[in-house]
Amino acid sequence: MTSKRWDTSYEWKAVTLLALGFGLVGLDRWLIAPLFPAIMKDLHLTAQDVGNCIGVLGLSWGVFAALMGGISDKIGRRKVLIPAIIAFSLLSGFSGVAGGLASLIAVRALMGVAEGSFCPTSFAATADASHPKRRGFNLGLQQSGFALFGLALSPIIATQLLNVVSWRWVFALVSVPGLILGLLMFFVIREPRAIEPASTDRQATVAEGNWRDVLKRRNIPVAMIALFCAMTGVFVLGAMLPLYLTEYLSLDTQRMGIVVSAIGFGGFVGQFGLPGLSDIVGRRLASIAGFAGTAVMLYVFRGLGAQPLVLFVVLFVASFFTLGLVSLLSGPVATEAAPVGMVSTAIGIVVGAGEIFGGGVAPALSGFVATRFGIQNILWLPICAVLLGIGVSLLLEETAPARVRRNARAVELTGSEQPE
Repeated sequence: MTSKRWDTSYEWKAVTLLALGFGLVGLDRWLIAPLFPAIMKDLHLTAQDVGNCIGVLGLSWGVFAALMGGISDKIGRRKVLIPAIIAFSLLSGFSGVAGGLASLIAVRALMGVAEGSFCPTSFAATADASHPKRRGFNLGLQQSGFALFGLALSPIIATQLLNVVSWRWVFALVSVPGLILGLLMFFVIREPRAIEPASTDRQATVAEGNWRDVLKRRNIPVAMIALFCAMTGVFVLGAMLPLYLTEYLSLDTQRMGIVVSAIGFGGFVGQFGLPGLSDIVGRRLASIAGFAGTAVMLYVFRGLGAQPLVLFVVLFVASFFTLGLVSLLSGPVATEAAPVGMVSTAIGIVVGAGEIFGGGVAPALSGFVATRFGIQNILWLPICAVLLGIGVSLLLEETAPARVRRNARAVELTGSEQPE
């Protein structure tokens, strides 16, 4: 085989488009939250109806992330990515024509199918396009779009558009960028075997096994449990923190909104910062540090009073760690643990488990805790989850290329393996 230079130009074009695509996934998923007051009034919905709309998307997302990851390994990335981004963009627009609860839930469930299909496939496409030494950073950068667009900017975009159009037109307007991006992906995104140098990276091959082979890799079940711990933090904070701030700390709506936006801004930085750091220090150490940092920051947050600036800063750091963990575990950890040609399958299984349990079970459990023990105790749930995550992270096998090479050199020099 003739040695060829890595196609860095394609790498950055692909990663940019995939990051924007996953940002639109976040925007379309979370845009509905700030629109719910207007939607509830027009469609005569209850708070329970709102919870059902959010939950059904998470459930279908998790199931189809697990299913479509494996399918994209067999039929190719483009055949899943491009139809998925077009589908969830159109379905987001269709949310604006819902006439009642049943139609709204149906549209959101179908959105979960499309977004769940896009998620692991886009991660695998990013891994395919990335040079191994930049894989962690690129996967984190791609996923950071979700936090920036979905958790930080969507409340601003939604509320500003509501000043000039109805909630129905808000959905229609935000569906347009996804259709444009789908067209750009059609012309840019390549299949793994078309990426040069095609056979220098273990990701650029066809699938050679099934999902049982994926689960035999030690880091996959470990990452599934660890991601559940991390996503418990993300979803409990996203679902219950506004109530905690307004009912327990008595912040007004404006100050509450500013504090909560720290989840998106901190998560945006963390989703490429922590995986990028793991390229240097290793996946296991970065995971342990992420869970420990989250636990410390949430414990500090719980002891704070109604101090919006301090609350924002502490929540920003906590979100840096916890959303950084989501990128780390579902990105480079899952990618590097995958059998040859089964990257999307591995990512889909890890993301699916985290989404179903972290996005489904954890919010329901947080509601039970708030009702039974009081909203002031709600932060103990994510604190306990991330403390468990520290122990789970200790079970990870190191796979970061730079760290593995350093360990191998140390073995050659000393004749004995160095502790990680």
